[in-house]
Amino acid sequence: MKSLAELGELCRFSREEHSPNGPLSNLMKQDDSNATAPNGLNLHTSGSASVFYRVAVPSPLRRVFDYLPPKSPPELTRSLITTVNTASAQPGTRVRIPFGARKVTGIILEVVSETDVPRAKLRHADSVLDAEPLFSPELLALLRWAADYYQCPVGEVFAAALPARLRAGEGIEAAQERWHTHLAKAGKEDKSAVESLLSRSPRQLALYRLLLEQGPLLTENILLAGFGRPMLRKLQERGLAECRAEAPAARGKFDSSKPLVNPLASALILTAEQAEAVAQITARPQKFGCFLLDGVTGSGKTEVYMRAMAQQLALGRQCLVLIPEIGLTPQTIARFTQRFTCPVVALHSGLNESERLSAWARAREGSAGVIIGTRSALFTPLAVPGLIILDEEHDSSFKQQDGFRYSARDLAVMRAHAEGMPIVLGSATPSLETLQNAKAGKFVHLHLPNSTAAVPRAAMELIDIAERPLQEGFSEAALARLGQHLDNGNQCLVFINRRGYAPVLNCTTCGWSSECDDCISQMTVHRTPPRLRCHHCGVSVALPRTCPHCKSATLDTMGLGTQKAESFLQRQFPNTPIIRVDRDSTRGREGLSRALERVESGEPCILLGTQMLAKGHHFPNITLVVILEADGGLFSADFRGQEQMAQLVTQVAGRAGRAERAGEVLLQTKHAAHETLQALSNESYAQFSQRQLDQRLLASLPPFAHLALLRFDATDPAAAMGFAETAAQLSLQLSEDPRLSVEILGPMPAPMEKRAGRFRVQLQLKSERRGQLQDHLKNLIANLDQVKTPPRLRWSVDVDPQDMI
Repeated sequence: MKSLAELGELCRFSREEHSPNGPLSNLMKQDDSNATAPNGLNLHTSGSASVFYRVAVPSPLRRVFDYLPPKSPPELTRSLITTVNTASAQPGTRVRIPFGARKVTGIILEVVSETDVPRAKLRHADSVLDAEPLFSPELLALLRWAADYYQCPVGEVFAAALPARLRAGEGIEAAQERWHTHLAKAGKEDKSAVESLLSRSPRQLALYRLLLEQGPLLTENILLAGFGRPMLRKLQERGLAECRAEAPAARGKFDSSKPLVNPLASALILTAEQAEAVAQITARPQKFGCFLLDGVTGSGKTEVYMRAMAQQLALGRQCLVLIPEIGLTPQTIARFTQRFTCPVVALHSGLNESERLSAWARAREGSAGVIIGTRSALFTPLAVPGLIILDEEHDSSFKQQDGFRYSARDLAVMRAHAEGMPIVLGSATPSLETLQNAKAGKFVHLHLPNSTAAVPRAAMELIDIAERPLQEGFSEAALARLGQHLDNGNQCLVFINRRGYAPVLNCTTCGWSSECDDCISQMTVHRTPPRLRCHHCGVSVALPRTCPHCKSATLDTMGLGTQKAESFLQRQFPNTPIIRVDRDSTRGREGLSRALERVESGEPCILLGTQMLAKGHHFPNITLVVILEADGGLFSADFRGQEQMAQLVTQVAGRAGRAERAGEVLLQTKHAAHETLQALSNESYAQFSQRQLDQRLLASLPPFAHLALLRFDATDPAAAMGFAETAAQLSLQLSEDPRLSVEILGPMPAPMEKRAGRFRVQLQLKSERRGQLQDHLKNLIANLDQVKTPPRLRWSVDVDPQDMI
């Protein structure tokens, strides 16, 4: 069994849970068809006095709760359509229970015949909500393991794994009703008149043509194609389209006997490296194997994914594709729907709750062959699991930063192992943890060292701006090169990883600067609308006309953001479209799609944006990439700062020269002689990452050690530090055990000491052995739970933290 690092330790619970009676072993022994208690009692005996439900309740308490089955006859919630036989409740089914003064929805983890709680103190469940488990035994076990490993209350873990409507207790039948849209009579009769009518509304025209070509479409498929509901309503208001309810679809798997691959879309001839990668991934299609697909930008990783997926779909098995950003979803879906004829569904936070539930249900019943989603889609049940693809595996978006702080990458590997299927981790800039696992032989390392483009890799040039004058952040060399490429009919990309107009508003008279009252950070100036915003806590205030301190009107901005860069470039290149892509300019379902459509037209333009442009996009006409202010990660307080900066620079640079036109990359820096920047400009990412691994080994940092971060925050800084010191003392006492070699650092204020009005303190734990760190954490948290928490203080545990700030 292989996993991410020291797999034998990662896959363990603790000494207690390694025992034959540990929770994972008990769970995996459950037999849905004939569940029995340890004493042989048939648990399906209706109304048996010795049947108890062990339930995961969504609460911050780190325990499970025992309940009696519902009284007979069971009370049914209004959303439950069919009566459920409560005696046959199985692990993985939802149950409606009283919890304190509330009614909540929990998940049955076990049906047992004994409990330590006196029967008189047990309460009856109100109702069992599902006729069959929502989770397979393997997925149920994985979630229980994740709760233990990430030190998160098990009820919160299961709540995170369910769509919101199921968490609220609604029946899964709510996902069965679907709607389809077709052209109305007026839309069919005079096509030329409709084309003329919609000529000034290109998005409505595109949707009209889609309905004209493909006939009636499910509303969810229209959304997957990149069209929002407002666009659909506009066609309906014009009398060109109609929406009708479709009868509930019959449950069943997609038909793998029909051709599942579009032959015209799969005619591409693979390179030798691609063919070798596909051969290795598909060699054992129904066995676990973890493959690192390490390919430079433009090397055709997506084509390798799709060839491996085609094999699984032909076997009638489903494919789960995880991507880091919502913005990548439309183009990823477009690629897969063009290639595959089976149903493709999406799961991400940009959908409404009905859409998410519908996609979740289709994946669970097996009618969807391809499931595409962001981090939380990992927990989607699959009727016939076949393959997991995790694109851009290095991306920090795969780590949940609050609540249930899991790594989707790491859990994806664990899930693939539990369900016996291959998993592919793809990236042009793999994380150091993944690279080390490949070097240790835990993952199969597949290389795609060459781009499929007809031109060589874009050359990177450092522009030293330490002592050179700049125009709104642009060097003279960068502006001249932009003009040359535009004159040649090419497109250019300008990258600055800071949205807004400027990062600082200051007074030139008294020196006042715009700071957030609730955070230790500057407030960013936004031009449209004119506001000061804190990008950490979200506070927004009106832009002042005079200095709040000296009342002077001499206010000025310092630094550069995407809005300011856009304004300057519009003045500098008045005849060239400037297309800004950041979180502000692409709000809404279609914001990013509309912006990228203009780039895909091929006309000369400047694409300006943040890291939303850094990965996954294919812009064949971009020949120049200019990276402004590239020094951010060189002196970061986070030990991963240089790794993350190198990944970002490499990914952005990879947008240039992806087709027949040669590309170049300009990197503006005040530290041109720095070792990291020199390595990025003169070496490959593989050489850079090996140097980083050597430094991590000397410093005993991940992946050669394992970390946990305890975070404490309160409105009173003394309360936060005091409770953190208590935790440190408990940790020191536990570390006296010679079996638990754990290094303790802190407590100390977090690098960003105050955020959203709360003062933050950190305690870092480190061990070279993952199992020792886990045992230490278990004991520490058990002791810390017994300590009275000061008012308004919060604390949390982050295992394998990605954000140290």
